[in-house]
Amino acid sequence: MTRRILILTAHFFKTLLFSLAGILYVIVSLAYWAVFFPPGQATPDIENYVILVGVFGMAMAFLVALSTADRANQMENYPVLVRLPSRVEYLTAVMVSALLFTGVLQLLVGGLALIRGPEMGFRALLELPPLWLALNIVAITLAIHATDLVTVGWSRVLIYGFLALLLTFQQAGKSEGVWLGERLTNLSGLLIRLGFPDVAGWVDSASLWLQGLSLDSLTTISNAIFWPFHSLVEAVFNGYFTPIQALAPAILLLYATILFLLAANLFAGKDLDFAE
Repeated sequence: MTRRILILTAHFFKTLLFSLAGILYVIVSLAYWAVFFPPGQATPDIENYVILVGVFGMAMAFLVALSTADRANQMENYPVLVRLPSRVEYLTAVMVSALLFTGVLQLLVGGLALIRGPEMGFRALLELPPLWLALNIVAITLAIHATDLVTVGWSRVLIYGFLALLLTFQQAGKSEGVWLGERLTNLSGLLIRLGFPDVAGWVDSASLWLQGLSLDSLTTISNAIFWPFHSLVEAVFNGYFTPIQALAPAILLLYATILFLLAANLFAGKDLDFAE
């Protein structure tokens, strides 16, 4: 199994590397370095370096995963796919090749940024790989769910819709419930004028309920889910990880594992519809 995954990984990596998309990704990486880490200007601090290279890695991981999955969804790969004992091996190779390609680009930008950049201590060199790898893996698993290779029906809409709701609830509170209640009160008055008093009564009851509702509990749940991301940023700016914050990369890997298992389950049971 491992040998088959490695062969497929090398195939996807080579295919992307020598494609137009692969060349564009290299050019974009060099452009990112030239803009955010100008060769004639020293990188101001280690926090700036970690955040900028980490954000680049996440964005590039998402794009590279989309490109790799698109190539994996080509009809030319059908003879290989049908011979595999498990489709999970195929999906694993897609993910690993995207991770390797992203790692090469991130090391390229990170290495060039160290020219006249901040001094990296031994502790920083040990802390950065788990941090960047965890973020990249999460981005890749999210990207896989956005591709035609894995998605089944409305699966990607449900996943990204759920994430959008979580992001919305992060800023939610009692004021949002009051605002929605006031809108429903206006709607109730409109329904009364139109001659629908019964419906207006139901809407008015919903308005009173919403105005007394606090969304703080939903905000708490959303903040707990996004805690690893906040913790990583806080730790980078503080210059050290607390014992609790050190668990953030592991929790991100747990998120990625759940997303990958869901993708594998969708991919294993779907009817394949190749690009051609």
